Amino acid sequence: MKTEILGVKIDAVTKQEALDKLLGFLEGDINHTVFTPNPEFVLEAGKDGEFKNILNKGDLVVPDGVGLIIASRFAGTRLKERVTGCDLVFSLFDAVKDAGRTVYFFGGKPGVAERAKSNMEERYPGLSIVGCSDGYCDKKRERAVIREIQALKPDILLVFNSFPNQEKWIYEHRNRLPVKITAGLGGSVDIMAGTVRRAPALMRRLGLEWFWRLLCQPSRIKRMYKLPWFLIKAATAGFTGYTNVTKQ
Repeated sequence: MKTEILGVKIDAVTKQEALDKLLGFLEGDINHTVFTPNPEFVLEAGKDGEFKNILNKGDLVVPDGVGLIIASRFAGTRLKERVTGCDLVFSLFDAVKDAGRTVYFFGGKPGVAERAKSNMEERYPGLSIVGCSDGYCDKKRERAVIREIQALKPDILLVFNSFPNQEKWIYEHRNRLPVKITAGLGGSVDIMAGTVRRAPALMRRLGLEWFWRLLCQPSRIKRMYKLPWFLIKAATAGFTGYTNVTKQ
């Protein structure tokens, strides 16, 4: 079941249901794309048709933002719960750490992916992260990264760049990458590396992670203004019948 919010189709799943889907993808032989939109993604998709089309073609699109949960109240069926990309990938690591599955990290600032790799291998003994590369690369180095991924054939490729470039890169190269899952996880690499502190668990449960980020980075205030506008648009679309639910 997918809930459509302002034209973007999002899977109405719990974190466990999303994890089960990922584990199912690992049993296949094709590259499955995984996206983790929040309200900013949806607003950008409203201006960028290519981006919206890519999101809507994702094999798993989870609601990584409390604003999407609120907005879904104006749809025919509500999203079940917030499923953050970070929490989902941590659950995936825990599930596959002893299963012989391999992972590759691509993106983030220089040195961050390496720190994230070290931290995740320590946190999840048995997890095999076979390679990593930062996202600050020109076309020549990007081709080298793709060749490395093709040679290593990891089961899981995690891409940590900014949207919508991250999703466009995943979609452009999806048929060239011999992996089973390619997921766009943006700034999650900074949390894995420990360069950014995550909100306390209580604040995350209460849906206040956005407030924690604002406290840590007051410069994000301009981005926070987008949330009320997003909710107004979602509510208006819901009342006019634009927001709807589609079955898969």
